[in-house]
Amino acid sequence: MATKFGIVRDGSGVHLDGRPDRVQGYCDASLQRLGVEVIDLYYLHRVDPAVPIADTVGAMAELVRHGKVRHLGLSEVTVDQLDRAAAEHPIAAVQLEWSLLWRRPEADIIPAARSHSAGLVPYSPLGRGLLTGTLDQADVDTSDFRRGDARFHGAHLQDNLVQVATLREIADGLHITAGQLALAWLLAQGSDVVPIPGTRRPDRLAENVAAADIHLAEDDLRRLADALSHRSWSGDRHSFAVPVTRRES
Repeated sequence: MATKFGIVRDGSGVHLDGRPDRVQGYCDASLQRLGVEVIDLYYLHRVDPAVPIADTVGAMAELVRHGKVRHLGLSEVTVDQLDRAAAEHPIAAVQLEWSLLWRRPEADIIPAARSHSAGLVPYSPLGRGLLTGTLDQADVDTSDFRRGDARFHGAHLQDNLVQVATLREIADGLHITAGQLALAWLLAQGSDVVPIPGTRRPDRLAENVAAADIHLAEDDLRRLADALSHRSWSGDRHSFAVPVTRRES
């Protein structure tokens, strides 16, 4: 069982809170809500820029010592932040956006996480739905995450749909769906990779789970690499950010 803390939504908006004196309270609240005595993996959802990450992780380490948490994880961290955190306590998992649509982490945080023996937990492994090949304009317009993301608009979207068409063509040749191919590609990147696709539909859940049984041959991986260069995808995910207000002291 995994859960997170660090993003607070209240009447004043959304803010980050990694203050050490608040960590135990957030954990206790999660334990109560979940109805368990221990959390297997406890993530810092986002780093609070007002608090040194070593201080937050130091407080999280106390949860391990008290038996409330088994392992610690971090989400959306830089290499420097990971290094500072790991100096305080072993980091078991690093969560990050990683998919065929977004491969920039391969240049920095992924090798850094592996140097600390941390598992990799890609969220949005289906490119916020784009890599399923099933998105339509309504899906973009009604999603807060897609509506503010440059990859889903204008010329960026048109360029990316060309890539998706190629992905679907390769998937059809393997008799699987585009989404399954995207997940199988991630799983092929290493035994330390555990994608976490999300869905509201039972049939999509079954489809995603089946991707774990798909083995891509070296020829399949080379074909994907040749046809879907990461430089060919268009737009920057950093165009989108959750609006965060200043935290009250």
